[in-house]
Amino acid sequence: MAPSPESVMAALATVNDPEIRRPITDLDMVKSVDISPEGVVRVDIYLTVAGCPLKDTITRDVTTAVSRLDGVSRVQVVLDVMSTEQRKSLQTKLRGDRGPEKEVPFSKPGSLTRVFAVASGKGGVGKSSVTVNLAAAMAASGLKVGVVDADIYGHSVPRMLGVSERPTKVEDMIMPPVAHDIKVISVGMFKPEGNTPVVWRGPMLDRALFQFLTDVFWGDLDVLLLDLPPGTGDIAISVAQRVPTAEILVVTTPQQAAAEVAERAGSIAAQTHQQIAGVIENMAWLPCPHCDERIQVFGEGGGQTVADALTRTLGSRVPLLGQVPIDMRLREGGDEGKPLVLTDPDAPAAAELRRIAAGLGKRSNSLKGMKLDLSPVKH
Repeated sequence: MAPSPESVMAALATVNDPEIRRPITDLDMVKSVDISPEGVVRVDIYLTVAGCPLKDTITRDVTTAVSRLDGVSRVQVVLDVMSTEQRKSLQTKLRGDRGPEKEVPFSKPGSLTRVFAVASGKGGVGKSSVTVNLAAAMAASGLKVGVVDADIYGHSVPRMLGVSERPTKVEDMIMPPVAHDIKVISVGMFKPEGNTPVVWRGPMLDRALFQFLTDVFWGDLDVLLLDLPPGTGDIAISVAQRVPTAEILVVTTPQQAAAEVAERAGSIAAQTHQQIAGVIENMAWLPCPHCDERIQVFGEGGGQTVADALTRTLGSRVPLLGQVPIDMRLREGGDEGKPLVLTDPDAPAAAELRRIAAGLGKRSNSLKGMKLDLSPVKH
């Protein structure tokens, strides 16, 4: 006996759009369903745009879901493209009927997304590696995570997460690629082929960051990580203005010269009135391959030095969140697009990063900054 239309629609409700991460039935992507007496099921699907890069994934997932039903002899998936009106309707369904003035959703008082701006004083301390592995660890724990590669000139997050596809544009809404259950956006996804440099000045940098925060459909994130460029330049100032609730994560190495520069990067919080979530010391030591000793390749104590200095500057405690040892696999995973916390979660460096991520991923129960909607009562 051929399956019923209701059972086919129920099966299709288990298929999520790979970019939006919601059922295709909720997104009005199912155009029609036709079932023959012989059990041949034809499903017509609307794609958001022509040439959708994930059309093969949608076809495969629909075929798999419907094929599981009793009485199905064959599944035929036919792809169509949404009209302009349908795309506008989809945009309204996802983001609401926004006015002409765009807003950064993460800066609204009611936002439940915790935003971390990962900063460093200088390049080469492993800031991007830390960002990517923290994001992967949080996503693996079940949190909904997004990453903005805000290091416009030195963008490297797409490679480190193994992202090769470009974002999909639906009207004025950008669907970010997803890797390891992490939504990610980077200026490198919009460049022509090749390793061409980005030559922009301050206003263009701010505009790019604003577009990443407003035009990209992030959905309901638990955590958003922003990988900032080194130093205290335009992007760091723009983040403070666009997302004033963003907490700063300072990454340094044990080397005292690097610690001094990292202290300057963290001290921007005193001027922007941001909170510093803590300091992460990367490349803290090299485990000796022949003994139980720790080899202090870059010296020691830099992370604690930065944490103590920022505590004095800000007048509130800034913790040293962790010390990540040197591990060649951490670098290799970045080159291959496979974060170490996923490929070898028990490695010492991965275990420390997962521990830090677990602490950062916990949602605070504080009511600070939340609107309570209280009003006085007359007696």
